Amino acid sequence: MRVCWVLLLAPLGALAQIVPDDYTLVGVAVRTRPAYDGSDSQTTDLIPVLRYYGKPWFARTTQGVLEGGARWALAPGVDAGVQLAYEEGRKTSESSLLQSLNLPNVDPGVSVGAHVDWDFKIGPAPINVLGRVRQNADADRGAQADLRLNVGLHASGGLIVAAYAQATWANSKSIESYYAVNNADGGLLYTSLGLLGSYDLSRHWTAVAGVQGRRLHGDATRSGIVESKSNYYANAGLAYRF
Repeated sequence: MRVCWVLLLAPLGALAQIVPDDYTLVGVAVRTRPAYDGSDSQTTDLIPVLRYYGKPWFARTTQGVLEGGARWALAPGVDAGVQLAYEEGRKTSESSLLQSLNLPNVDPGVSVGAHVDWDFKIGPAPINVLGRVRQNADADRGAQADLRLNVGLHASGGLIVAAYAQATWANSKSIESYYAVNNADGGLLYTSLGLLGSYDLSRHWTAVAGVQGRRLHGDATRSGIVESKSNYYANAGLAYRF
């Protein structure tokens, strides 16, 4: 048995479950999100719900991004791996401010990186700590690093609730390319807090939902496209469990 985290893509938190290693989850959710972190415009889209762990291959949306790769056990409860991840872009059409400034889109991309997961318990509560680095395949888009803490709060009667906290750092290229600022220093980009839950509707079908608050920090906040330092994300969906 291991602690796993059913996370809906977006930058949402993580949902703790104690399940077998061969537990696989595939589904879709409706998400409301800002046009980009720092925007006052809110939009809605569909996102995947995915969890697959093989040996050594994995694919997941369970840690904040859609990613897949290979991972290996280093010690009991400690795994390390490498991954390719989908990096979301920024669409000018989703923000009236971006349209008025006539700024170009920032296209979605792919990053290459590495991570370490540590699963343990404090009393009855399952804990997961993730450290991850992501370098965009487009060198001009820069790199980011994540530190994430996931805590299981409740698990009984088919209902599971978890909380998470995450901090993400970005280098100067990442901030400059996304937020259209010059001479940015690398540093803390955002922090986030959230709750997620799931409820088993049947043996194979699970309802999932979550909400997250996120706050921008550092040089990104002096960008002319940042209307608000705080944003929220929320989603709800359905997943099939294998």
